[in-house]
Amino acid sequence: MQKVSILIPSRLAQRKSGVESPLLIDSAIESIRSQTIAGRVNFQIVVGIDAGATVPSKLSANPALRFAEGARSQAAALNAAAKLITGDFVAILEDDDQWQPQFLEHAISALGRADFVSSTQLEIGLDEGVIAINDYPTPSGWVMKRKTWQSVGGFNEKFRWHLDSDWLGRLTEKNCSRVHLVEATAPIHPQIAAQVRPWLANCLRLGGRSLRLVRHDSPWPLVKRLVHAESGMQKLGRNALFSIESQNEKRALAQRYGGIPW
Repeated sequence: MQKVSILIPSRLAQRKSGVESPLLIDSAIESIRSQTIAGRVNFQIVVGIDAGATVPSKLSANPALRFAEGARSQAAALNAAAKLITGDFVAILEDDDQWQPQFLEHAISALGRADFVSSTQLEIGLDEGVIAINDYPTPSGWVMKRKTWQSVGGFNEKFRWHLDSDWLGRLTEKNCSRVHLVEATAPIHPQIAAQVRPWLANCLRLGGRSLRLVRHDSPWPLVKRLVHAESGMQKLGRNALFSIESQNEKRALAQRYGGIPW
């Protein structure tokens, strides 16, 4: 039976601060258990955490979870988790995001004709209300063959905000074939996407020559991305110093890749 190694970077934060509430990671783990492909593949779930972090007992007692400590950054947490990979496939799920039940089914099927899969996401709020569709290929939609991860390598820990863009740039440099999953009604022709879904057009324009858009049968994106005050992008928008760091990283990306990789 094939195995999927799922890397979850986590600060083990509560869903809502100041109250007794579930952890963000609880919903992520439940969405893994709910995958339609469960039972036909094995899951290895590795949670990357900050060095010295205290793991709640309900998680440490879960035999399905392994924990790996890294320095205090998302890149370091992911790299620490990746050292424990044993699966045929590698997937990433940020702890505040969730997969729809069919996600891994479609992603692994797509890997029959590609080295790497990314996905559009449905952005939601803490109240589960729909905010928007996000076409940028965030790591929570990444699934790949193990050899793809080994070829590209881990995340560059010099990047705090745009580690995913740097990794995608190196993926393109390796000439890996790639599928980006979109909902059943999404435009897949470049000219139409440029008119009505410019970020989807960016995937085609900046994601490498081998990238193809592939529709699945759901009218909704198969990844749910939680938008909340403590998420990285929300912090970036509120803090001038963080914004400067982000701009410096973007300049470094543009210098190396000729633009911001998608």
